[in-house]
Amino acid sequence: MIELDIMIEEGDWETIPDVEALAQKAASAALAVTYEAEEECEASLMLTDDAQIQELNRNWRGKDKPTNVLSFPAPEQPGLNGPRHLGDIALAYETLVRESEEESKELAHHFAHLIVHGVLHLLGYDHETEAEAEIMEGLEVKALATLGIADPYRDMAA
Repeated sequence: MIELDIMIEEGDWETIPDVEALAQKAASAALAVTYEAEEECEASLMLTDDAQIQELNRNWRGKDKPTNVLSFPAPEQPGLNGPRHLGDIALAYETLVRESEEESKELAHHFAHLIVHGVLHLLGYDHETEAEAEIMEGLEVKALATLGIADPYRDMAA
């Protein structure tokens, strides 16, 4: 199980029905398709705008541009009691909306996909190589299917 601490900083996030409940479901779906599924976990989720994401991206990754999602995995902390803190995720509203429109994806579905993607990054999955991308995308597709969301990569492969 994963518990999300959700902070809405900037952006029109209320345009996504039950945004906090959907975020929690998506995070739980991501955890459920990994080997950590039985572990008690927590993570922080910041819902914000392009300006704040751009600042984070510039400061932490050296990329001075907005992006859809950023993940900041927490270091392992053995010996602590309570849930394992996985780290922090940040999503940018304007980029989410723009990508949804450009890719003809339902906004809530793209939002859920980015939450799943972010949680998988917190768990150590990546997509730097083709082999890593295949594994991560497979987990994303599997997690999203449990939420009734179609494969977001289907049209990209065609």
